[in-house]
Amino acid sequence: MGGLSIWHWIIVGGVVFLLFGGKFKISDVMGDVAKGIKAFKKGMAEDDAAEAKSVEAPERRAIEADKSADKV
Repeated sequence: MGGLSIWHWIIVGGVVFLLFGGKFKISDVMGDVAKGIKAFKKGMAEDDAAEAKSVEAPERRAIEADKSADKV
Protein backbone atom coordinates (compact mmCIF):
# COMPACT_ATOMS: atom_id res chain seq x y z
CA MET A 1 0.00 0.00 0.00
CA GLY A 2 2.84 2.41 0.71
CA GLY A 3 4.59 1.79 -2.62
CA LEU A 4 4.23 3.83 -5.76
CA SER A 5 2.03 2.48 -8.52
CA ILE A 6 2.90 2.44 -12.21
CA TRP A 7 0.92 5.67 -12.74
CA HIS A 8 3.04 7.49 -10.18
CA TRP A 9 6.21 6.42 -11.98
CA ILE A 10 4.78 7.47 -15.35
CA ILE A 11 3.96 10.92 -14.01
CA VAL A 12 7.40 11.26 -12.37
CA GLY A 13 9.05 10.13 -15.60
CA GLY A 14 7.04 12.65 -17.60
CA VAL A 15 8.02 15.51 -15.31
CA VAL A 16 11.68 14.49 -15.41
CA PHE A 17 11.49 14.25 -19.21
CA LEU A 18 9.97 17.73 -19.41
CA LEU A 19 12.64 19.22 -17.18
CA PHE A 20 15.70 17.42 -18.52
CA GLY A 21 14.59 15.87 -21.80
CA GLY A 22 16.35 16.44 -25.14
CA LYS A 23 14.89 19.14 -27.36
CA PHE A 24 11.63 19.42 -25.46
CA LYS A 25 12.80 21.73 -22.70
CA ILE A 26 10.60 24.09 -20.77
CA SER A 27 12.54 27.15 -21.99
CA ASP A 28 11.93 26.10 -25.62
CA VAL A 29 8.26 25.45 -24.95
CA MET A 30 7.80 28.79 -23.19
CA GLY A 31 9.62 30.57 -26.04
CA ASP A 32 7.23 28.99 -28.54
CA VAL A 33 4.25 29.99 -26.39
CA ALA A 34 5.54 33.57 -26.23
CA LYS A 35 5.94 33.67 -30.02
CA GLY A 36 2.39 32.40 -30.41
CA ILE A 37 1.02 35.07 -28.08
CA LYS A 38 2.93 37.81 -29.92
CA ALA A 39 1.62 36.57 -33.27
CA PHE A 40 -1.93 36.46 -31.89
CA LYS A 41 -1.69 40.03 -30.57
CA LYS A 42 -0.22 41.24 -33.88
CA GLY A 43 -3.05 39.58 -35.79
CA MET A 44 -5.65 41.14 -33.53
CA ALA A 45 -4.06 44.58 -33.97
CA GLU A 46 -4.06 44.18 -37.76
CA ASP A 47 -7.73 43.17 -37.69
CA ASP A 48 -8.59 46.23 -35.61
CA ALA A 49 -6.67 48.50 -37.99
CA ALA A 50 -8.40 47.00 -41.03
CA GLU A 51 -11.78 47.34 -39.34
CA ALA A 52 -11.07 50.98 -38.46
CA LYS A 53 -10.17 51.73 -42.09
CA SER A 54 -13.33 50.07 -43.38
CA VAL A 55 -15.46 52.13 -40.98
CA GLU A 56 -13.55 55.33 -41.66
CA ALA A 57 -13.68 55.11 -45.47
CA PRO A 58 -17.49 55.34 -45.90
CA GLU A 59 -17.66 58.29 -43.50
CA ARG A 60 -15.05 60.17 -45.55
CA ARG A 61 -16.94 59.46 -48.76
CA ALA A 62 -20.17 60.73 -47.22
CA ILE A 63 -18.51 63.93 -46.02
CA GLU A 64 -16.85 64.51 -49.40
CA ALA A 65 -20.19 63.88 -51.15
CA ASP A 66 -21.90 66.45 -48.91
CA LYS A 67 -19.16 69.01 -49.62
CA SER A 68 -19.42 68.50 -53.36
CA ALA A 69 -23.24 68.77 -53.18
CA ASP A 70 -22.93 72.06 -51.29
CA LYS A 71 -20.65 73.49 -54.00
CA VAL A 72 -23.17 72.84 -56.78
